[in-house]
Amino acid sequence: MSTTTAEVTGAPVVSLGVPLVGGQHGRVQGAGTEGLAEAESDDRSARLAAVRAGELGAVHSWELVTAVDGPGTRLTVFLSGCPLRCLYCHNPDTMEMRRGTDVTADEILAKVKRYRGVMTATRGGLTISGGEPLMQPAFVRRLLRGAKAMDVHTAIDTSGYLGAHCTDEMLDDVDLVLLDVKSGDPETYQRVTGRPLEPTLQFGRRLAARGDTEIWVRFVLVPGLTDDEENVEEVARYVASLGECVTRVEVLPFHQMGRDKWAELGMRYELEDTQPPTPELVERVRDQFRSRGLQVF
Repeated sequence: MSTTTAEVTGAPVVSLGVPLVGGQHGRVQGAGTEGLAEAESDDRSARLAAVRAGELGAVHSWELVTAVDGPGTRLTVFLSGCPLRCLYCHNPDTMEMRRGTDVTADEILAKVKRYRGVMTATRGGLTISGGEPLMQPAFVRRLLRGAKAMDVHTAIDTSGYLGAHCTDEMLDDVDLVLLDVKSGDPETYQRVTGRPLEPTLQFGRRLAARGDTEIWVRFVLVPGLTDDEENVEEVARYVASLGECVTRVEVLPFHQMGRDKWAELGMRYELEDTQPPTPELVERVRDQFRSRGLQVF
C-alpha cells in the first residue's frame, strides 16, 4: 500500500464517479430469471473485457494536492487492491479491489486534461497510487500513455512487490517512481507486509539499471517494528546502492490516523498501542540515510 495520502496532509479525498457497469439490467425487467441471468453474464463479460483492455479500473478515490506524491500540484488517483497486508496501513479499505468503484480511464484522463494547466504551471502531474497500482497494470498503462500524450509528468507510488507487472513499455511513460521500501531485513519485511522483500529490491535495481527514471524512496518509521538501527542501515545501504536516480528519501513517521478504519472493516489492528516516533528517533533515522549521502526529508 502507498505510504502517503491526504490523511498525512489534511487535504480532502474526493470520491470518483459511480459504477459504470451494470446499467443494462433495466432492459430485462420482466424478462424472467433466465433473461436476467443472461444479461448479467453479458455485463460481466463486457466488464472483464474492458478491464483486460485497461479501459476500466477499480478506483478508491482521487485528490488534487500540492507537494504530495511527487513535485508540484498533482492529481493523485488511488486504485483499489493490494497484495500486501501492512500492519500500519492507514487505508485498509484499499486492500481489496472489490471495494473500489468502476471508473473508466477516459474519465480520469479527462480530469488530467482539466487540470493540465495548473499542473504544468507548478511542474506537477499525475500520480497513480493505491492500494498497489500494479495490481491493475493494463489500467495503469493506459493512464500513463494518455497522460504522456498530453505531456504531463507521471509518477507511480508502489511497493515494488509487483514490479514484474510493470513492463519496460510502461516505464517509458513513467517519470518518477515513489518506491516504498518498508524494511531492509527480510524477516521484518515479512512481519510488516506478509510478503517477501526480494521483489521490491529487484524492482529498485531494475529501475537503477535503466537509469532514466527518477526514484523517491519512502520509509515508514514505526517504533518497535521498523526502527531497529540495523534494519534502517540495511535500507540505507540498499537505497544508496541505487545511485543517482534516487533524488529523495522520505522518512514518514508512523501515525494512528487510520486506526478507526480497521475497526469499521472488522479487521484486527495489531498496532493499537504503538506510539508515533519521537522527534529524536526520527532525526536518528534520517541521519542514518544522510550518512550515505542521500537527500532526506
